[in-house]
Amino acid sequence: MTANRGFEPTFCTIVPPHVLDTLARSEDPALAGPARRTLERDALERTHRRLTTVLGAPTVAPPKGAVDQPNRTIYDAKHKQELPGKKVRGEGDKPGKDATVNRAYAGLGATFDLFLKAYERNSINGEGLPLNATVHFGEEYNNAFWDGEQMVFGDGDGEIFLDFTIPVDVIGHELAHGVTQYTANLTYFGQPGALNESMSDVFGALIKQYTLGQTAAEADWLIGAGLLAPRVTGKGLRSMKEPGSAYDDDVLGKDPQPATMDDYVQTGRDNGGVHINSGIPNHAFYLAATTLGGNAWERAGQIWYDVLTGGELDSKATFTDFANLTIAQARTAYGEGEELQAVAKAWERVGVPTA
Repeated sequence: MTANRGFEPTFCTIVPPHVLDTLARSEDPALAGPARRTLERDALERTHRRLTTVLGAPTVAPPKGAVDQPNRTIYDAKHKQELPGKKVRGEGDKPGKDATVNRAYAGLGATFDLFLKAYERNSINGEGLPLNATVHFGEEYNNAFWDGEQMVFGDGDGEIFLDFTIPVDVIGHELAHGVTQYTANLTYFGQPGALNESMSDVFGALIKQYTLGQTAAEADWLIGAGLLAPRVTGKGLRSMKEPGSAYDDDVLGKDPQPATMDDYVQTGRDNGGVHINSGIPNHAFYLAATTLGGNAWERAGQIWYDVLTGGELDSKATFTDFANLTIAQARTAYGEGEELQAVAKAWERVGVPTA
């Protein structure tokens, strides 16, 4: 048993399996080859996470003497697939010549800063957990992932995906899976799995907005903007503002995310559509945050954070369960004011029934 009710580390990637499946079927070997290799590696990582669940993940002690300061270490896999790789930058070291290393280091710091300064959370586990990341993972590896213990970034194939350290929200998204792992530990299947993905999109977006100093009205609400190569017709991996509009490409197809329960996708793929149906709670957060205005990490973000970490969110929570908790938290924190109305209306607009 651990501090978060016996968490089960989950292998979580930023690029959904359905996107890689589409690429793997391409007649162009420059597209199909990297996608197939990425899918094969991802399958191995999922098996590794299941074994870790059975055997138990290693306990990582917080750094001695570190108080509310990040403890980052960046490793270079040098295009191999052995983790963690060679250490290339530690906490406090000056930037080097490798822009990927520098972006990973900065992204870990940006994530640490948001959780500490906005929510008084010391690292992803609340106890100063060291933040480790490996860059240059594999050859043309088309993904980034949190493996339950560290971050891993591929360089992309250059045809569809660019370097996965480019969007800071990708870094924040994956580390936020760690926050969920250490708190509500949402089951990675069906609606709780879609909530798990949505939590990461929400906090990934907030980390980007916090870093850029953007208000809810100024933000683009895209996940993975800057990740798609120039040949791809698209803006990013997902849109919280308009789920289903992130890309519409001859190779990738059309973004399948729904914005409301009317278009909820019933599927056995991707753990019951966790990357697809996350568009619904994503859109609810966007609606609540933009209705309230100002900095989205403040009122709307605080409500979502408090529900995620408050201890009442069950690991198998449905959209309705989560929605009811956000409404209750809005009432507890802000009374019967505009916060409560914004949150309740957001869930109504996406078609999630509430008590």
